[in-house]
Amino acid sequence: MNFEEFLSDETPGTAQAEHPAAPAEEEEPAADSLDVQKAVVEALAADKAEQAETISALRAENVELRRNIVELKKGILELTDRMEAAKKQMSEQRAALEKVGDVLATNVDNGLSNKVALLDRDIDVPDRFTGETRDHVIEVVREARDKAEAEGRLRRAQVLEGVLAANEPEGLLAKKRANLEKLFADNGNIVSGPVIEELQKMGISHKNGEDYLLPSEIVKRNY
Repeated sequence: MNFEEFLSDETPGTAQAEHPAAPAEEEEPAADSLDVQKAVVEALAADKAEQAETISALRAENVELRRNIVELKKGILELTDRMEAAKKQMSEQRAALEKVGDVLATNVDNGLSNKVALLDRDIDVPDRFTGETRDHVIEVVREARDKAEAEGRLRRAQVLEGVLAANEPEGLLAKKRANLEKLFADNGNIVSGPVIEELQKMGISHKNGEDYLLPSEIVKRNY
């Protein structure tokens, strides 16, 4: 018999007892894998929700942009129509001016320029301010137009209306008249010392000879 077999530290089955299998340790990686998968799924879900929100915002922005494009196209069409109308009007005015120029040239050659000219005036009566004569004449024409309409004088009203349509006043006459009326109104329509001083600055007299004028008379005599 070999006694060394009995003296050995290891006996049959001892090695297997010292190194038992650990099945519990093999289950832990499976649990970790589930946690990872769960985290991945949650991350994908969050990304999907964020993408859906971004897509929704982009769609809304796209709708707004389309609406703006439609409005811009509409504005461009309107501007184009206005430009075409303005070009047409300018063309018509240019043609009308050319005709007037031809008529005036013909009348000058025939010695009829004074008969065609709307107005002429005495150069010895100069304007006291820019457009004074023009504004006075236009106001007279306007008053005559209104009177002709009231009296049923249709043709005269039409002719005078044509003159008014082609001649805009300078506007200084009406402005100066309004300023003078305001001066009197602010001072109770009394020709007092301060009022006389202002009238003198304007070069306007408050008297007719030795007689004092009423505010309404001063306005009529000057404007």
